[in-house]
Amino acid sequence: MICNSCQRNIADGSRFCYNCGARQVMTGAPDVAAVTGGPKRLMRSSTDKKLGGVCAGLAEYFDMDPTLVRVLWVIVAFCSGGAAVVIYFVLWLVVPLAPPQVAIPPQAPPRAPIVTQNG
Repeated sequence: MICNSCQRNIADGSRFCYNCGARQVMTGAPDVAAVTGGPKRLMRSSTDKKLGGVCAGLAEYFDMDPTLVRVLWVIVAFCSGGAAVVIYFVLWLVVPLAPPQVAIPPQAPPRAPIVTQNG
């Protein structure tokens, strides 16, 4: 996948560019998950995770930047007296892990046979 802003290669299904931070235009229905192609479900991220993938999964579900969700979660964890930490571990146990994304490389077109002349 190519970033719409800086034209660099990024992972398929990325909602934000890792290089410039630009939001990527997603094609398809808004309620269709990019990972599975089915209805949108809350799932932990299998690729973009720091601990259990909960924040990245929430960011994917709510169409937000994962870093912003992580920062907000840390702020809430400090302000709530630890309740957010307990909620995080409960979500880690309850929310299923998303299937890993497998990149299928494009196949090269078949080559024409090489004809040599014997002289």
